[in-house]
Amino acid sequence: MGTTATRFVAPPLPTALCDYREIASKKQADREEILAKYPDWRIKDPGADVTDVSNLCLSNLSTLEREIVLQDATSLTAAIKARKYSAVQTLTAFCKVAVASQDLTNSLTEIFFDEAFERAKQLDEILTTTGKVVGPLHGLPVSIKDHVLVKGHDTASGYASWAYKTYADRDAAAVKILRDAGALIYVKTANPQTLLALECNNNVYGRTVNPHNRKLSPGGSSGGEGALVACHGSPLGVGTDIGGSIRVPAAWSGIYGLKPSVARLPHTGLLGSHDGMDNIVGCMGPMATSARDLNLFCKVMLQYEAWVVEHQNLYIEWRTELAEQGTGLPDRLVFGILTDDGVVCPHPPIKKAIEETKRALVAAGHEVIDYIPMSHQESWDLIVKLYFLDGGAEYFETLAESGEPPIPSFEWIVSHTNGRAPYTMAEMFKLNAQRENFRARAHAHWNESAKRTTTGRPVDAILTPVAPTLAVPHDTVRWWGYSSYWNLVDYPAAVFPVGRLKASEWANSTRDSLPQPRNDTEKFIRDQWDPKTYDNAPISLQLVGRRHMEEKTLALLNIVEQATKAYPHKS
Repeated sequence: MGTTATRFVAPPLPTALCDYREIASKKQADREEILAKYPDWRIKDPGADVTDVSNLCLSNLSTLEREIVLQDATSLTAAIKARKYSAVQTLTAFCKVAVASQDLTNSLTEIFFDEAFERAKQLDEILTTTGKVVGPLHGLPVSIKDHVLVKGHDTASGYASWAYKTYADRDAAAVKILRDAGALIYVKTANPQTLLALECNNNVYGRTVNPHNRKLSPGGSSGGEGALVACHGSPLGVGTDIGGSIRVPAAWSGIYGLKPSVARLPHTGLLGSHDGMDNIVGCMGPMATSARDLNLFCKVMLQYEAWVVEHQNLYIEWRTELAEQGTGLPDRLVFGILTDDGVVCPHPPIKKAIEETKRALVAAGHEVIDYIPMSHQESWDLIVKLYFLDGGAEYFETLAESGEPPIPSFEWIVSHTNGRAPYTMAEMFKLNAQRENFRARAHAHWNESAKRTTTGRPVDAILTPVAPTLAVPHDTVRWWGYSSYWNLVDYPAAVFPVGRLKASEWANSTRDSLPQPRNDTEKFIRDQWDPKTYDNAPISLQLVGRRHMEEKTLALLNIVEQATKAYPHKS
């Protein structure tokens, strides 16, 4: 049981073709040269003792600019259309916070404000002369994860050897749609080396930290997006997810995120290792400050016919009435509660949040049952094989090109290969068969829940942790199972914040009060529990829907949030 792995030993590799330290120095100097153009927007780091910098990022704003950045994307697009704010005003406000976010959390990679301001001026002129917006995102700044192609800009994707060699000659499909819809693309954000990490650290730009507590990780691999959106340096960000890379940073940064099922939203135009590997496939999705902004992003992607823009997208139009009004849903819904996956028990604040949400749903008149976990250790053992079909060879080859060492979080996950050889074709066929068998079993397991509901229907959604911990101290992620499970079965999952931990309120909670560990991984995570460690960390949960039912998942998220807001205040 658990995920204890052998000690990592890197294979012998050829001499480096370039020096990662020289590349990192140049990339960071290039970034600083751009930031230096905006001296009035800079924030002096107050020192390591100041861990919560989320409000400090707003300290250079005017009253109007603060008003702008504290709104969600849905409100902003309406306000810009109504000419309450101009595109230039809106972009200026978010650029100022983005600069502060970079100074305090190291969230940015590529910065191209000048490009965005030029387009913002064009959009303002169009609205002034025609009275019409160019699209539903007219004038809205949108940030993009580093490994997503943005035409004319570098796409190092966390690898030193790719820096300066991977300037995009086109926009990713989602970026093209965003531009067509009127969005302003102005920054790219940090992701970890290899992308296969639930933290955010690389040898090009360094480590990104959590704005709510800089001793903690913002999550990964979309960690730069998580930190930037949490600071209000972006109203809407684009992340990707193959094991939790949208959901974990959304949860640990205290924002909203959606991992859709594969092929529901556009996914072409990404740069990363294992291009062409489709045994397990990632997806692209939104990160935002409200649940309704998740809907906005999806609606725009499909309004612009993503299935025409790229070949991989399914032709399924967005069902707006279902997503926004819950049209067609029964009045009394059934929620499955999966608190413990049978491998790692979550920390007390997460268990408490689930229990409080459960009570709120019951008070709102909905049915709630325990969802029986199905083979979560087996799912991890399988998906980690699918991540490393070649035993990690391509990752090591790319690292060797610049001589850069693996980051600790990649060392941990690649150690699961135990140094084995790449799988043969026959072995890969067998793994694919195991994957499909697992998905079939999970589908049947969900259907079986109908036998335990009073309605005779299966559960409508599953409420579960995003991870067993809140945002972790750097380099200490040890269990992906609460997020990667849903990648393996390809179910949509939305993450939403429910609170913030105050260490003083948990002073009497110790690891000794937790259940005895069932395996080495659970012991490691159990031993991590100390309220002081997680002070000010966001508390978030995950709502999982059935495959390709993103609209229903978001509709149910609205219902969950309505129920929790209506429920009496919990102490």
